[in-house]
Amino acid sequence: MTEKPKGMATANIHAEAVRDVLGSPHVPLYDTTTFKFDSTQDLLDVVEGRADGFLYTRYGMNPTIRSLEAKLANLDGAESSLAFSSGMAALSSLFLAHGRQGIVCLGDAYGGTLELLSSQLPGLGIQTHQLLLAEIDKLDALLATGVGLVFFETPTNPRLELIDIRRVAALAHAHGALVAIDNTFATPVNQRPLALGADIVMQSATKYLGGHSDLTAGVVSADKNLLHPIQPWRKNLGQTIAPEIAHKLSRSLSTLVIRVEKHNANAMAVATFLHGHKAVKRVYYPGLADSPDHALASAQMSGFGGMVTFEVNGSVQHATRFIDSLQVFSLAPSLGGVESLATQPVTTSHHDMAADERTARGISDTMIRLSVGLEDESDLVDDLDQALARAF
Repeated sequence: MTEKPKGMATANIHAEAVRDVLGSPHVPLYDTTTFKFDSTQDLLDVVEGRADGFLYTRYGMNPTIRSLEAKLANLDGAESSLAFSSGMAALSSLFLAHGRQGIVCLGDAYGGTLELLSSQLPGLGIQTHQLLLAEIDKLDALLATGVGLVFFETPTNPRLELIDIRRVAALAHAHGALVAIDNTFATPVNQRPLALGADIVMQSATKYLGGHSDLTAGVVSADKNLLHPIQPWRKNLGQTIAPEIAHKLSRSLSTLVIRVEKHNANAMAVATFLHGHKAVKRVYYPGLADSPDHALASAQMSGFGGMVTFEVNGSVQHATRFIDSLQVFSLAPSLGGVESLATQPVTTSHHDMAADERTARGISDTMIRLSVGLEDESDLVDDLDQALARAF
C-alpha cells in the first residue's frame, strides 16, 4: 500500500535528519566546534563520504545544522539545502558558484542584491545584467550570448510584481541556463519555485522562516549536484550558520505554516482597507482582484503573502507624517516577524539607489511598504486609519 504523503505542516514538524538518542522530540543544540572519532579509519570514512557523521561545524557538519537543513529541504521540496549565516551570504555564494558565465537579474530586487550585482561582482570579473520587468523581451537575446544564470524575486521588492516562473524557466533552459529565485516574500508555504521549473531557490531566513525578528540566516535549496559547487564557498568564506541560530530557526519552522496563513489573512484585510481609502493613490498586493498580477498569482501561488505596498495620495511629507503617526505598526526595516512593520523604501531598502534608478523602477518617494504581522486584524486597520487621518 502506497503511503499517503504528509501535509506540509506535519512533514515540517517531523522532518528531522538526526534522532536524539535520549528521546528529545527535536534535535538539541550542539554548540560544538569539533567532533571526536574512535579511529583514523572512522574519520576518513566521514571525510571521504563513505559514512554519515559530523566533523567540524564551520563545514556545516554539525547535527543541529544538518537537522535544520533537512527541514528546509522538505519545505522547499528540494533534494537538499544549505543553511547560511544570512540571506546575503546565501545569495553571494550562489552567485559566486553559478554566476561565472554571467547573471541576469530580472525585475526589482532587494537593494543589497542590486548593489552586489552592480558594484561587487563585476569587480570579480562576473558580468551582470539588470533588466526591468518591462524589458523581459530582451531576456532571450541576453541568454543567447551565453549568460548562465537568471535570477529574480517573485513577488518583487517593493512593488510586489509577479514574474511567471514557468515561462522564464522554459526560456532559460532552452539556452542551457539555470534559474534561481529569491522566495523570501512568498515563503514555501505560498509558493514552491522548484515545482514550477526553477533550479535553485534561496531565502533570507531572517524574515518569515525565522518569523520573530530574533535571528539572521539564509538558505539555498536545490538538487545536490547544484549545491555541491556552492558548499565550498560557504565553507571557505565562513558563511555557515551558527548552531545556536540553526537551533532557533528550526524551532521557528515548526510554526511557519500557521504563521504564514495568518500573515496572508491580515495582509488581505489591510490591502482591502487601503484599496478603498481616499488618501491612498495605489495599492500593490497580488491578492486584490484588480491587481494586474492577480491571475498569475492565483496560478503559481497558494497564498498572496504578508507584504502590502501602497502610495499615499499626496507628497513625501504626507508619507512621512503617516509613518510617524503609526502606533501598532513600528517604523523599522526588515519584514516577516510577528509584529507589523512599516517603512519607506526611499529611506531604507532602496535609500542608496540613485533617484533616477528608483524612478525607472517605479519606486516613488510616497511609497510605503508594510510587513503585516499577526496582531488582531481590526487593530491593524484602525491604526492605518488613524495614521492616514493624521497625515492628511
